[in-house]
Amino acid sequence: MREPLVPPSSPLVSERVAVAQARSIERRELQRERLRPLGWAILALVAVPAATGHPAPGLSGMHLAVTLALAVYLVSLVLQLRSRLGARGCISTVVLLGSAGVALAALQPKGPVEIAPSVAVWLAAARLPQPISLPLAAAITLGFDLAIALTGLHWEYSAASGTVLCVLMAATARFMRRANESQDQTARLLAELEDARDSNAQAAALAERARIARDLHDVLAHSLSALAIQIEGARVLATREPASKQLPEVIARAAELVKHGLAEAKQAVGALRGDSLPAIAELPGLLDGFRELGLDVTLEITGEARPLPQETSLTLYRTAQEALTNAVRYAPGSHTTVTLHYANGCVSLAVEDHGSTERGASAALGKVGGGRGLAGMRERIESLGGYMSANPTSDGFRVEVEAPA
Repeated sequence: MREPLVPPSSPLVSERVAVAQARSIERRELQRERLRPLGWAILALVAVPAATGHPAPGLSGMHLAVTLALAVYLVSLVLQLRSRLGARGCISTVVLLGSAGVALAALQPKGPVEIAPSVAVWLAAARLPQPISLPLAAAITLGFDLAIALTGLHWEYSAASGTVLCVLMAATARFMRRANESQDQTARLLAELEDARDSNAQAAALAERARIARDLHDVLAHSLSALAIQIEGARVLATREPASKQLPEVIARAAELVKHGLAEAKQAVGALRGDSLPAIAELPGLLDGFRELGLDVTLEITGEARPLPQETSLTLYRTAQEALTNAVRYAPGSHTTVTLHYANGCVSLAVEDHGSTERGASAALGKVGGGRGLAGMRERIESLGGYMSANPTSDGFRVEVEAPA
């Protein structure tokens, strides 16, 4: 019985298992293609002797019976060789094939006696489920023995040889079927084993990410929260005690930075726990946050905007975030432009600051941070197959990245 070329889709079947099933079906189809010439040879071995045997095919009496039996046999065998039969079609053709083979053995005792019924037995064992194939093969064999007993001399020897041939054909077919099923099962089990290994690795990665998220929350988020409280206390004291007029503004800006950092820490922890990641569509909101920190920043989007891959979108967002943070740190008070350009097959982002009115503050802030921002941006963008440039300009600094999209 032939399987469909494409395995049935199921939400419980992984892509790897589906590929293994498809390869098993392709392997069986190749095996049938190789056996098909043998089927045509058997058809000729049955058709030629039956057409020239005695009684010969004709339109009356025994001759008509031979004609009908031979026609049914040939048509059933051709359907088995050429057509994609379903379960019922396969059973029907095997029944017709066996019946016609037994009839030919009874009508032409000196014709292709053993070949015709034994082919039906082989097909029953090879293509039908065992609860159906075994009774059907036994019935064809018994019918064959009865036909020999009714029409031939020394029938016991002929019946014994015919029975042995049918048993050998059935055993060979079952062996080939079991071998194919074992090979299919092995391929499926290997695919499921690889799926299980991937699931275990993914579970271990999620567990590690959860541990890192807890550590980040305990260390970074708590530290920033405590710092925010201290800065708020300093702001209150600055309003009560005589101090520079710029001190409350500086403390307020520091408080905003801490709040911004706390929000970013929470976002990072959420990302580790599987929450949604920021995307380039959130770029206007990111710029609003930096404007609250006192950065004069404008956004320009050119080209036809379109959805981007998640990793590309996240990388562009993080690049803008890092470049704007550097602008606040090294060139506070400067005018900064952010340009997002959509082109054919790629997308680029440029962040450029122009001058600063607070260079003294930038010298102090420039010592803050790990000094790995530009290197991290470059690693991110190059992992996507893009490139990055970061160079000083006549009145500031420019960072530009381009990624395939």
